[in-house]
Amino acid sequence: MLDTTPTAVLLPGQGSQVPGMRDTVASARPDLLEAVLALVGDDPFEHIDESTRFAQPAVFCASLAGWARVADDVGSPVAFAGHSLGELSALAVAGVLDELDALRLVVLRGRLMAELGEARDGGTMLAVLGADPEQAATLAESHGVSLANDNAPGQVVLSGAPNDLRALREDARAQGLRAIPLDVSGAFRSPQMAPAVEPFRAALADVPLHPPRGVVFSGATARPFVDPVNELADALVAPVRWRETMSALADSGVRAYVDVGPGAVLAKLTPRCVADAAVLSLHGTALRLAA
Repeated sequence: MLDTTPTAVLLPGQGSQVPGMRDTVASARPDLLEAVLALVGDDPFEHIDESTRFAQPAVFCASLAGWARVADDVGSPVAFAGHSLGELSALAVAGVLDELDALRLVVLRGRLMAELGEARDGGTMLAVLGADPEQAATLAESHGVSLANDNAPGQVVLSGAPNDLRALREDARAQGLRAIPLDVSGAFRSPQMAPAVEPFRAALADVPLHPPRGVVFSGATARPFVDPVNELADALVAPVRWRETMSALADSGVRAYVDVGPGAVLAKLTPRCVADAAVLSLHGTALRLAA
């Protein structure tokens, strides 16, 4: 039990998909499985590698199912934080958004982002390892791309046109950095997603908000949410400031971090952001210390 330790629940983005997610949802949250099949109009778990329109609702449902399996063990978290898509998961787990409202928003978000990626034909993303944020920002500016994610010390993700990222990749290698192309179909968290901002804001404005069961941190501002409607909409074109978000959680008094997503992406990033962090991730039916 973690009910005596100040604990934050971490909710991941779509890069955390792993095999067996559908079974987890079917077992722990069959109501969510039924809802997502109806809202997507197909089984997103069967097409998860094809498009973000499927990956986002699948990861959202798997994250909420993961939380359902461990909520009693975690007790009462003092904080929640989500990485990109995970912001909606965090707001749902914290009770700010009704779960079905959050799922509808996730389905819309995935569709809008997929359509823009397909329409613009060619946006993609590149992970750069070994660079500090200033070095990454310089590389991004010199090649006309965007800083999309500042995930941890030495791990950033850039977003832009394939030709620009290919040139940047060579430049990064010349500076002794590793640069790894990501298998995505759009320049997410960049100006390419700008046409999605207002439709998503309008949908958010129609959804009731409730008091949170703990402080919910925005991964885009690295501060507690104060205006979820505008902050979630604006985040579509803003970088994920995950390294700063983790520092803010630690500074707020959090001492343990539980990654309830289908993978252990955030559990693995946490020790790189917070020294001596107690990190737990979902594995099978129990919580265990992340490697």
